[in-house]
Amino acid sequence: MSEVFHDGGSASLISTLRVEFANNRINQANHRLSVSASTNLVGKFTQSVRRIVQDVKDEGTSSGQSKEEVIETNERLRTVRIRLDGSYDTAKRALVGLMCKYTDSKQVRNIFQRYKLLKSMVKDVIRLETQYWTLVDIPRQEKQETVPAFVLRACAIMEKTHKSGEGVKTSARLAEEAESKRERIERLENMTTAQIEAENTQMTNDLYRLLKKYSGLRNLIRVLKTEYNDSKMYPMFPRYTILKDLIKAIMHDPDYMEVCHEVDQA
Repeated sequence: MSEVFHDGGSASLISTLRVEFANNRINQANHRLSVSASTNLVGKFTQSVRRIVQDVKDEGTSSGQSKEEVIETNERLRTVRIRLDGSYDTAKRALVGLMCKYTDSKQVRNIFQRYKLLKSMVKDVIRLETQYWTLVDIPRQEKQETVPAFVLRACAIMEKTHKSGEGVKTSARLAEEAESKRERIERLENMTTAQIEAENTQMTNDLYRLLKKYSGLRNLIRVLKTEYNDSKMYPMFPRYTILKDLIKAIMHDPDYMEVCHEVDQA
């Protein structure tokens, strides 16, 4: 009887062990499926993120411009900045030179000689107004016009203005410029659209500040020309005083005072 009980208990134990083993196998299989599903889910998420990053890089940013368009804008801003730098530097140096000549003229005690010097130094500055290729013309900013819109409009106007005085470029110069442009484009193509657009934003802001400073100096030269011509109706002695006042007015003008120190830093 005890042997029968023992054999029955053994059979029951074996059966129980088999069930537990089977359950363990099922649990292990479920775990592997869960890990596999989780891995696939992470992989798909990673691929999705990569696609989004690539789309942003290739298709553009919130501005709606493609990468090719932001590269073109970058080139436009760079080209216009170079040209405006030249005109700004010319106007600034002309006015600073006027102040230096005026200061030196104080050493001349003969009023007739100094009168001639005053006329000559003013004419050297206003002559720039007749050389249309030396000082570029830029528009005024409209009240409701944003900074980017104004800068791009100024760029369009300056691009249409033919710059004389550069002469015919040699083959070597053209080849040098082509190589320089190729290197710039290659640099931009290795950047994301967002990075290029950020650079364009900085260039736009810098160009805007330069446009404002240049406009101030250009207006000083334009007013000087008008008032110099108006002074021609006066006899020498009152005109002598008028010429001095014209020069001193520029010397104390905020637009001039803002930039006059930059020559020493150049």
